[in-house]
Formats: sequence, C-alpha cells, structure tokens
Amino acid sequence: MREGLLQERLPGGKSRCLTCARRCVLAPGEKGFCKTRENRDGKIFTLVYGLISAVSANPMEKKPFYHLFPGDLALTCGTWSCNFTCPWCQNWEISKRLPLLDRSFGFIPPAEFVRMAKEEGCQGVSLSFNEPTLLLEWAVELFPLAKRAGLHTNIVTNGYMTEEALEVLVSAGLDGANIDWKGGPEAVREFCSADFHVVLRNSRLLQRHGVHVEITTLIIPGVNDDEETLCFLAEKIVEELGTLTPWHITRYFPAYRFRAPPTPIATLERAKEIGEAAGIRFVYIGNVPGHPGQNTYCPACRALLIEREGLSLRKSYTTGNVCPRCGEGLPIRFHVAK
Repeated sequence: MREGLLQERLPGGKSRCLTCARRCVLAPGEKGFCKTRENRDGKIFTLVYGLISAVSANPMEKKPFYHLFPGDLALTCGTWSCNFTCPWCQNWEISKRLPLLDRSFGFIPPAEFVRMAKEEGCQGVSLSFNEPTLLLEWAVELFPLAKRAGLHTNIVTNGYMTEEALEVLVSAGLDGANIDWKGGPEAVREFCSADFHVVLRNSRLLQRHGVHVEITTLIIPGVNDDEETLCFLAEKIVEELGTLTPWHITRYFPAYRFRAPPTPIATLERAKEIGEAAGIRFVYIGNVPGHPGQNTYCPACRALLIEREGLSLRKSYTTGNVCPRCGEGLPIRFHVAK
C-alpha cells in the first residue's frame, strides 16, 4: 500500500486522482475507474504498488520499438487492470482482472527488479502488458535506479495519463514510449470509453520532452480498418509528430469479447501504403511473421538496414545513424555499451 503520488484533496473527505485523464473523484471507500486506486480516510492509495502480474525479458522489437535500441533486451513487467475498456484486449488475462485477486509474482521492490534485469543480461527495463500508468508510484522509483545501473527505460501505453503524471514520468528518466492509437475519435469513445485527443496531446508532449515515441495501431476489421480512419491517423502522425515517427500497423486476432475475423494481410498492406502516401517514412507491418514490412529500409535508397524475424532482430546492416549505402540520416538510437 502506498499513498497515491498525484491527487487533490477535496471537501467532504473526497479526493481527485490525478494519475490518468479520467481524474476520478472518489469518496471515502470508493475505487476509481481502474479499480487500482482507493480513497481511504480522504486520501487516495494505490493498490498495485510493485504488485507484478508478469515478468519476462523481451526484445525491444516485441514492444514494438524498432528505432530505440534495436536488438536490446528489456526486462518487462505489468500489474493488473486497466483504465480502458477495449473489448479486444490481447492481454485481457491481466488487464481485465482486479488487483489483489491474483498474485502471480507478488511484490517486487524497484531495486530488486533492477537486480533481476542485470542478472538476466538485459540492457533496459519496460512497463507493459497492461497500462503502465497504473504503476506510476513504482515507476518513478524504478526508473532512476535503472538509469544509475546503466539501463534504459520505456513504457508501452495507451497514452491516457494526466499531464502531471507525464511530467513525473519524464523527470524520472523515461527514454521511450510506444503509444497505442486505438482508432479515430469515435472508435476510441465507443470501444475504449476515452478521448482520442488526450492520447494525441500526450503523444505530442512526450516527444517534445525528448522521449522517443513510436505509434502502434492494432488494425481491427469494422473498428479502424476503413480508409478514412487510416488516412486520419496517418495525417495526425505527420502533423503532430513528424514524418520520422515510426507507425506500427499490426494484425488483430480475436481475443477477449471481440470476435471480428483476423485482419486480412491485404488490409495491413493498404494501411502501409496510406501511411507512406501521407509522408510517414517508416511504416511497419506487425503480427505477420516473415513479412518484409517488418524490416527497416533506407527511406532514400531503399537499402535493407535492419532485418527482423518474428519479434526479434535478425541482422543489422548498420550500427550508426546514417545509411551505409547512401549516407541518409536515420532516426534510430542504437545502444552504446559503456
């Protein structure tokens, strides 16, 4: 149990949670939308501080990060529950379960997690699997310890934190954020009970704070696979984040309560065409093993720069920030061992 880092005390024993953009106002005894925050005697406490549901050493490519420390491993963990309502959640076993009902790993102190990362031969730490914003208090203790140990840091997020929480994460030493753009404003409102423009704002703010940003969209038939939505998302990436921001368009498979058929590969290829036509220089196709769309090519001369196999880097033909064939600058941050 830890007192919530960001909250506003209100009259009558109520308190407003300032962790995510829902800004839940809780009376004593009430839990927030995510069920991981509870008002106890007028103060909000997190119920998931260090309560870890899953841990694994994953390649950066699995997140996916293709332009942030390619080939590195990050010790990755998550907790329980979520602040979105996506009916197709691919990690529903933990995101749709309430905290304290299952303790697969139990409590892991931040310093212990850093020790585990080093022991596993990882070069970074990552918060993923469910929404990492819910681990805010733990994250802001973990990240400085990780940085001092020579590890990089990242989150895989729906981007629905408050500006206050965003500032805290950046100040703690956040290196990268892969942000899930679920679809257009109407789809995000209908399926996620959220406001797309908050996600857009936070994507922009994180990048402006110097955090490396990549965008992922799970392409779901009947939700966000129409050309109007794909054009909208591609244009927003270019307008708000720039043409060098990677866009990962990944294949959906039925999960949890959603039973649309798997995304046709032709739809993903069309989405890639739309993204490139909008000006995005790096559009990637995910969840299709062996597809050439998962590789990195020079946007100028089309030389193969990084070859991927499944969720891992197979071979890199460059370790610098320029194409070895034509000299084109590359927005890729490679790990430099100290």
